[in-house]
Amino acid sequence: MRNLTDQQKGSLMAFVAVMFITPDSLFIRLSNVDTWGLVFYRGIIPFFTVFLGMLLIYKLNFFKILFTSGYHGLIYIGTFSLTNITFVVSIQNTNVANTLVMIATAPMLSAILGAIFLKEPPDKKTWISIIVTFLAIIYIFFDSIKLGNFYGDILGFVTALGLAIGAVTIRSAKTKNLVPAAVVGKLFVATFALFFIESFTLIDRDLFIIPLMCILCVAIPFVLVTIAPRFIPAAEVNLFFLLETIIGPIWVWLIIKEQPSIETLQGGVIIIATIAIHSFLKLRNS
Repeated sequence: MRNLTDQQKGSLMAFVAVMFITPDSLFIRLSNVDTWGLVFYRGIIPFFTVFLGMLLIYKLNFFKILFTSGYHGLIYIGTFSLTNITFVVSIQNTNVANTLVMIATAPMLSAILGAIFLKEPPDKKTWISIIVTFLAIIYIFFDSIKLGNFYGDILGFVTALGLAIGAVTIRSAKTKNLVPAAVVGKLFVATFALFFIESFTLIDRDLFIIPLMCILCVAIPFVLVTIAPRFIPAAEVNLFFLLETIIGPIWVWLIIKEQPSIETLQGGVIIIATIAIHSFLKLRNS
C-alpha cells in the first residue's frame, strides 16, 4: 500500500469494501430474524469486533482519537447510525433492487454537498459519470415504482443522503481518524434497536448467517469506507457503491429467485460500464 498513490489507495479500499457489501441484502433476505433483531445484531457484533481490534492497535489512544474527532465525529456518529438503521428497514419494506437504486443516488448527493461545503467541485469526468449513472437509476426506478413501496423507497433515499453526508464529513476531516466514531455509531445502532427488538434468539441457519453477515458485510466494509474518503473525493467513493445496485439484486436473484426486471439489468450494465471507465481514467491519470 505504501507504493500506491492516494487515488489508488482510496479506489482500492472503496472497491474492496463494496465487494464485501454486495451479498449483504441476500443475507438479510435469508435470515428469519425480525427487523429490529437484525438492526441490533448488525450493530452489536461489528461494534465488539472492530472495538477489540481498535484496542489492540491503538490501545487507550482509541479514546483520545475519538474525543479529538470533535464535531466531525459527532456528525459521523449521527449519519452512520441513521444509515445503518434505515438500510435494514428499507430492505424489509421494499424489494432489494428498489433500496439499492435509491442508495445509488449517493454519488450525486456527495458531489453536490462537496461542491457546496468543501468547495470541491467534481471534475468533468466525475460529473459525466454521475449524470449517466443517475439517468440509468431513473430508468430503473420508473419500472420499480409500480410496486408502490414508498416507505421502503423513502428510507432507501434517506440512507443515500446519510452516506453522502458521512462521506463529505470524512473528506472534510482528512487529518482525523473517524473509525472510532463509526464504532460508537454501531453501539448507538444496537442501543436504539433494544427499544423495539422482540427476541434475541438465533436458531437454525441464523446462527451462521447473522455472524457471517455482521463481520463480512458490515464490520470490514465500514472500516474501509470510513478510511477511503481521506484519499479520494467523497463522490468518487460513493460511485463504487453503484456496483452494489446491480450486483446485490443479482445475488438475491440467483439464490432466492427474487428476479430483477429487465430495466434493472439494462440500467445496471450502464452503471458498471460507467464506473469501470471512470475508475480506469482516474487511475491512469494518477
